[in-house]
Formats: sequence, structure tokens, C-alpha cells
Amino acid sequence: MRQIYVIGSMSMDLVVSSQVVPEQGETVLGDDFFTTPGGKGANQAVAAARLGEHVHMIGCVGEDTFGKQIQQNFKDNAVQVDGIQVIEGEPSGTAHITLSQQDNRIIVVPSANGYVTPERIQPYLERMKAGDIVLIQQEIPAETVTHVIDYCAQHDIVSILNPAPYREVPASVIAQANYITPNETESAHLFEGKDIDEAAAQYPNKLIVTLGSEGAMYHNGSEIVKVPSFKREVKDTTGAGDTFNGALAVGLQKDYPLTKAIEFANLAASHSVTGMGAQGGMPYLADLEGEFDV
Repeated sequence: MRQIYVIGSMSMDLVVSSQVVPEQGETVLGDDFFTTPGGKGANQAVAAARLGEHVHMIGCVGEDTFGKQIQQNFKDNAVQVDGIQVIEGEPSGTAHITLSQQDNRIIVVPSANGYVTPERIQPYLERMKAGDIVLIQQEIPAETVTHVIDYCAQHDIVSILNPAPYREVPASVIAQANYITPNETESAHLFEGKDIDEAAAQYPNKLIVTLGSEGAMYHNGSEIVKVPSFKREVKDTTGAGDTFNGALAVGLQKDYPLTKAIEFANLAASHSVTGMGAQGGMPYLADLEGEFDV
């Protein structure tokens, strides 16, 4: 079976909830505090491993307790950690999240994630074989994303670029990536001046735009295809996009046609919003049986 390699960020989320957000210089009392592994790369790897097989994480953590906890979480979720490097003297990435009144404010400190350079990951790229699948995001250096997409194109490796968080993507990367998976806002930035349908028609069977509760859409070369979502009672939408991307990689690993792979990803994402935290609601394959022909 084809391998899935996730190249991206890993962090520890430090989450505090409060009835009010403090003003400058103000101290308030919080309601709750917890830590949980996160980072877009890590979330997508866990989502893929719960649904598929042979999932590898490639990236960097710090030489600290958080780094050990992040790696243990991967092991608990059957993600292979042979591609994780520990950066001596550097802390692991963190996300500092304040939850208040059904909103959040987040400060991300990349730390070790900034060391995910082309030079560090090249040995892992060279282990990949034609037909393997690489899933990458944008919480690591931009030059690494460009290098990975170029390498994949040259070696017949399937690449999925999730352009989140948004930053400018070179035209060469858009041209070489096999699949690009922005949400509506990211698509508007990527293809400024084009509406979603027009952008999708320009990149048939490549551009897959996620639409939140409305599912996802793409152009099949002849027409726009809208793949509906699965309705659920929403507890927390954090990580739904990451679940979609991890599940999409698994759908391709299973050789599903593109529409079926997107439907599979929509179903997985719908399950993710029923739990708390980015990884709390991510489903296992058994959770989808009965709703999908897996």
C-alpha cells in the first residue's frame, strides 16, 4: 500500500477559557485550562492514521517535555515518528489559545517548527516512492513547501497542499501540486479576482475548496461538482479542516475516485465537530462504517 507522509508543524496547544478577554494591563480570572497536542501537520497526521495505514510524520520538535508528549501522542495514534527530529536547545512549538464567548484568540510560537528546512527533510523525501502521498501545509518555512512540491512533481509522488494559514503561494507551486485544498477565504486570496467556480474551472481535478457546513466543491473538467456535507450537532469546529485533509489523503491511498474521496473526507470532518479540541472528535475508520462504503 502507498505510504502517506505528512510534512508540517507540531505544537502543544495551551488553552484557557474565560468569561471575558482581559484588556491591556488587566488581570481576569479564568474558568479552565488544559493542554493538548496540535499543529496543523500533527492534526492531519493523526486524522489520517485513525482512518488509514502507513502514516509518517516529518517535522521538528524541541528538546523539552512538550516534544516528548507530542511524540507519544503520535505513537498512541499509530503515526510513525521516524521522520521527527529533536532540535537541541530549542523549545517545541506552542499555540496559546484564549476561549471566550464562543470565540478564540490565538498566538502561535513556531519555535522548533522553524527548523523544518529543505536540508533537514531531504533525506526523508529520498525514502519516498512513486505513488506515495505527501500532505503539506503552511505553518513551516515557505521555501520548504516549494522544495517539497517540486520534488514530488519530479518523482511522481502525489502532493496535497493545504494552503493554511494563508500566505502567498508561487505560481510554480500551484502548477506542480496535484491537489490544493483551501477554504473559501484562502481560495479568494490565492486566486484574487476570481470567484470560486472560475478558479476551480481553471484548475480542474486539482483545486478542492472546502465550504464548511456546505461540504466541498471542485471542477471535474466538464462541470462544477458539489459534494455535500453530513449534518451533525456541532460542539467544536476546531480541526475540521485538518480532518478533511487527512481523510482526503486516506481516500486517495485507498484509490477512491476523487468525488468519493471528497465524500469520505466530508464524512470524517463531520464527525470531528462532535468532539472538543482539534483531535478530540477525529473519527476512527470503524466510526464511519454504516455511513460509508469503506
